Amino acid sequence: MSATWYECKVKYRKVDETGAQKIATEPYLVDAISYTEAEKRINEEMAAYVSEEFKITNIKVGNYAEIHPFENADRWFKSKVSLVSFDEESGKERKSNMYLLVQGNDVKEAYDNTVQVMKNTMGDYTIPAISESPIMDVFPYFSGEEGEAEQLERFNALKASRPVLEEIEDTGEFLEVEEAI
Repeated sequence: MSATWYECKVKYRKVDETGAQKIATEPYLVDAISYTEAEKRINEEMAAYVSEEFKITNIKVGNYAEIHPFENADRWFKSKVSLVSFDEESGKERKSNMYLLVQGNDVKEAYDNTVQVMKNTMGDYTIPAISESPIMDVFPYFSGEEGEAEQLERFNALKASRPVLEEIEDTGEFLEVEEAI
């Protein structure tokens, strides 16, 4: 089962630029495999940032195909990318849309970052729209640290390469079994 991005709206009291307290409802994105896990994860993440009470007002599946953070960028932009293909039977051009969440400091930088992300795409594409997203922050499952993911991948590969030893009942001998752990 693959993970999905969930958009979670959180309502809490925050201090604005003038020092006044106000109630804000802001969207955050978490990587999870279910609504229940998304709720658990956003509670954990927000508890680290918000000292007072907060309330989760909505959780919905985000419609992002990919999330692309960039260093030295502080805002999130939603890039609409239209993949262009040619239907040989009908002789017509077909477009299928996907949405990327890309970081940038302004729309131009978000466009440049979207082009950079798409540079390895085999087919043709267009970028018909880019708009600033209200998403405040993104919380990926592995915290964006490749080290953890690589360690897990190596560990699973190691487990798969080693034979499993099963003790033969009442003899005390071990039999090598083909299955991996």
